[in-house]
Amino acid sequence: MADAPYLVALNLTERCNLACAHCYLDAGHLKEGGRDELSTTDLKRILGEISVVGPEAMVVLTGGEPTLRPDLPELAKHANGLGLMVVVGTNGMSLTPKRVKSLQQAGVAGIGISVDSLDPEIHDSFRGLKGAWARTMAGIDACKEMGMPFQIHFSATEETADEIDNMVAFARAAGAMVLNVFFMVCTGRGEAFSGISARKYDTVLRRVALAAKAEKRLMVRAKCAPHFKRIAIEMDPDWPITAAHGYDAGGCIAATRYARVTPNGDVTPCPYMDNAAGSLKTQSFQDIWHEAPVLNALRAPKLEGRCEVCEFQELCGGCRARPLAASGNMMGEDSLCTYQPQGGAIISPMIADMAEMRWSEDAEAHVARVPGFVRRMVRQRAEAYVLEQGRSEVTRDDLALLAKRRFGDAGPPAFVRALQEDK
Repeated sequence: MADAPYLVALNLTERCNLACAHCYLDAGHLKEGGRDELSTTDLKRILGEISVVGPEAMVVLTGGEPTLRPDLPELAKHANGLGLMVVVGTNGMSLTPKRVKSLQQAGVAGIGISVDSLDPEIHDSFRGLKGAWARTMAGIDACKEMGMPFQIHFSATEETADEIDNMVAFARAAGAMVLNVFFMVCTGRGEAFSGISARKYDTVLRRVALAAKAEKRLMVRAKCAPHFKRIAIEMDPDWPITAAHGYDAGGCIAATRYARVTPNGDVTPCPYMDNAAGSLKTQSFQDIWHEAPVLNALRAPKLEGRCEVCEFQELCGGCRARPLAASGNMMGEDSLCTYQPQGGAIISPMIADMAEMRWSEDAEAHVARVPGFVRRMVRQRAEAYVLEQGRSEVTRDDLALLAKRRFGDAGPPAFVRALQEDK
């Protein structure tokens, strides 16, 4: 049976207040949305089904632009009541202190905000609306004013790839908890979007890896970029950021730990793959998650081309959306990969070593206070550290030590302060 998902994205609507060149949703219904979009009742039922399959899952309420659905706070509150971690993914333009407060009251743990360039003109052109950048910056300010944890989503393209170092500095200065660096796949309106060359793709991933290692407060992650794992382990095989030490940054989790629900109720492996695994209008999330042939094929992939013979096929596996978009064959080789397999042994992750790891009661209590954006990462790093020490139980003292090492004495407020208060 498939493992439980730990991330499910709900595209609540195709309606949007932008017309981005790269959008994976072919959002033709910018004003009215799709006629067959899921109702509030449908979505509450689906959230309940998700909570049964993945009781500790994070749900991302996104779009289109989710703030254009008036039932967003109601849906967030319902999901939170089910025990799900709730995050909202938005372009940030509709965020005001009042709206952020309403989302906080509904149980939203954090907000992901897209910033495509630090140059307002480039961002506005990318987003298809003059003034979009300024409104997004105001949305970030609203989160800061209300103390809402937020992360920055940056889409690296051929035009913006050289901004990566400045974007890291911006996210740090802005007080973001996380900088997620995304790489476009040519779907939806993005079919006409050039994206990024293989050379710049590798360059950006190396900069992301260096930033992830160097940053003390800001968490820097590659998303939709399986090659990150290969690059990180090539740079330093002993560096705990690599998937060989239990860290899944950059790796594709489509169908294994992640699924997307479209505005009309279709379940797909990821936002960039339109091969539906089933419809939640006629099937339960549980049945689709466990039984859909498309999802099960991705869990035991029969890779082709260079991916089939690559030493990194378990750590990386390549993006399955790119070959699907290019040829209709999701098992084909990833066109953005520059690596030529060397014929060596397959490199396997050491995740199995974590299976017997235990958490003390006080450690569990403290990690529960970590913002949802980073909780799973904190768990993985703590378990890797304890494993290196030859032990099998994570304690509160381990968490305090690791937090101090990474953040210094001040530490991330929501986490270290909680540890200090109980000393």
